[in-house]
Amino acid sequence: MLLTLGSEVATAQKKNDTGATDTEIKIGNIAPYSGPASAYATIAKTQAAYFKMVNEAGGINGRKINFISYDDGYSPPKTVEQVRKLVESDEVFAIYQVIGTPGNSAIQKYLNQKKVPHTFIGSGATKWADPKNFPWSMGWQPNYQSEARIYARYIQKNYPGKTVGVLYQNDDFGKDYLTGLHEAFGKDKAQIIVAEVPYEVSSPSVDSQVVQIRSANPDIFINIATPKFAAQAIKKVAEMKWTPVQFVTNVSVSVSAVMKPAGIEASQNVISAAYLKDPNDPQWKNDPGMNEWRAFMSKWYPEGDQADASTVFGYGVAQGLVQALKQCGDEMTRANLMKQLASMDTEIGIYLPGIRIKTSPTDFAPMEQLRLMQFKGEGWELFGPLMDGGGLPPS
Repeated sequence: MLLTLGSEVATAQKKNDTGATDTEIKIGNIAPYSGPASAYATIAKTQAAYFKMVNEAGGINGRKINFISYDDGYSPPKTVEQVRKLVESDEVFAIYQVIGTPGNSAIQKYLNQKKVPHTFIGSGATKWADPKNFPWSMGWQPNYQSEARIYARYIQKNYPGKTVGVLYQNDDFGKDYLTGLHEAFGKDKAQIIVAEVPYEVSSPSVDSQVVQIRSANPDIFINIATPKFAAQAIKKVAEMKWTPVQFVTNVSVSVSAVMKPAGIEASQNVISAAYLKDPNDPQWKNDPGMNEWRAFMSKWYPEGDQADASTVFGYGVAQGLVQALKQCGDEMTRANLMKQLASMDTEIGIYLPGIRIKTSPTDFAPMEQLRLMQFKGEGWELFGPLMDGGGLPPS
């Protein structure tokens, strides 16, 4: 009789919000399974596989994750439609890892008004780290402005007096990088940047934009594009026999989704920045964190491409959510989830050594460090120190 009473008391102490019960947590997700950014679909597929693994092992504090993921085709109106479905029809506990800056921009106010956690957003836009104005939204990866500042400072130090041409996606994603470049180049930006050419996500190709940039004859080409367009731009540069110093953003460093379609030869010496361990880099061959990821992929997502860094990304951010949900204990409320998200301090084995996932009630940027890297042979080679969000080595 005492045992029965004890278990009833324990159950009564569990607190649950909409989307959570004593046995389930509904997590809503939106990803581009179709459309111009469909290369990112593997991120959500990796996460679905990771949550399946967690559920098979007993779930989180006795609760299984019910991962509900819809396609938005990387189209903001569709993102809005799908998020309303997840919140109002499916009644999910939290929205997690929606991919893309435009779509997240379209749903941020709605989710904050509804007080639904908008967690570990699949975009590095700077505005996700704004707890004062958007206390229910939090990003994940290092932000785009910081990354752009790192490139600009590297250019200023290593290529003084050289000019820059920029291809950028004409939305918040592309403009965030532009802001970072402008900030870092400062008063010299008008002399340094000789071409800034936008492209629309609805465009079939960026070939004409690359030709336009080439006509300004810059020494350096900065390619601010999602994978499909980044690959097209690298390929077009090679076809024109143009040989600028090339930069591509961290969101488009996948060997299988970008460098191979662009052409391995065409991709030589392209520069980017990393916070993930590259699955193609031999230095991580026997790394414990990457061995865990490889074992997971082989068992739970065998059809996934282990050469695609997007699967490593998906795995890491899935671990981050599971950690935050574990920290919630028996109080599975939306407010407690945000509280736990704002008090993280952990390392995840697939990130570069020295990178820590750290947040506070006033710091909603889980990661703020990157290292530069260059494409050599068939993979990326890291160089230089770990750099913080200001583009300087951490003190």
